[in-house]
Amino acid sequence: MTAAGTTGSARGAAAVPSAGRWAPHIYLQTMLSSILVAVTDLAAWLLGNTTFRRHFHLLLSGLVLFGPALSLWASQYSVFARKSHFLYRMFLRSGWGWTCVFVGSFVFLLSFSVRHSVTMSLRHLSRLAVAGVVWLGFRRAMALLENATGSCYEPLSAPPDGHLVQGASDASQPLLLLREGETKASCLGSGMLWRGYEVSEDTFLLCMCCLLLAEEMAIFGPYLALGGVSGAPLRLLFLFCVLLLGLWIFLLLCLLAHFPQFPTQLLGGALGCLSWRGLYQGWYRMGPSWYCPGRPGVGLLTTHQRKHGQNFFIHAETGHTEIN
Repeated sequence: MTAAGTTGSARGAAAVPSAGRWAPHIYLQTMLSSILVAVTDLAAWLLGNTTFRRHFHLLLSGLVLFGPALSLWASQYSVFARKSHFLYRMFLRSGWGWTCVFVGSFVFLLSFSVRHSVTMSLRHLSRLAVAGVVWLGFRRAMALLENATGSCYEPLSAPPDGHLVQGASDASQPLLLLREGETKASCLGSGMLWRGYEVSEDTFLLCMCCLLLAEEMAIFGPYLALGGVSGAPLRLLFLFCVLLLGLWIFLLLCLLAHFPQFPTQLLGGALGCLSWRGLYQGWYRMGPSWYCPGRPGVGLLTTHQRKHGQNFFIHAETGHTEIN
């Protein structure tokens, strides 16, 4: 009895340090999980709030309209006053790619985890494909417009005949020689000047990506309120989308403050908001069909009840009932 008791005590004593050694790891994991749940729940509530969804485009429009006034207080020695900054090179030049990667992953994981249907997941992902076509079409149309309305000029330090033109100052503005038949790309590639009608592609892209992110992530709050399953991968993707939305807003403010081009940026922002309204507030409201992917959350935001061996899905947005 004494030997057995001694052996049991020794085993218990050996188990205590092991539990104590792993306890901090468990506590840390629990704490990080609790923080992730709290942060994503708060962000989901904010993005799913009706007031936010109705007025976010107005907030974005106000930033584009009054943002250039920030240049009065922006320092020219700021690190964000250089277009070679890491954020501009890493994110702004490939902004649409970052948006597609994070939003596409979130939309696919959410839709597939709810219905386990590849067809429905692809239908929801098709909204990104449509937005991509709009973005590429905008770039093509703006390139054609700039080439049609702009002109290429070669700066000269002196006139070709060596004589100064009366009233011209060789110390103020250089003389410009018009080059015909040049496109904007070839003109700038040759180190010459291009002057013409332009629309800011960066402002268009940032505004459209911000509105797209807000629309696609707004369903996560109602989804959680209906008791949807939300594991750590889904919450992490949602958190990355929230951080990406904050980054796009920050870069938009940096562009407006440090590189103000009021007419071109205003037109770019207006076209971005117009694209969002035409897609999410117009076409997608027609409902899912062969020619329309439908709005975010259609077919996903449901309450589930089982009755007489049948599954009833009641849509939270429309109240329509499906029987499977």
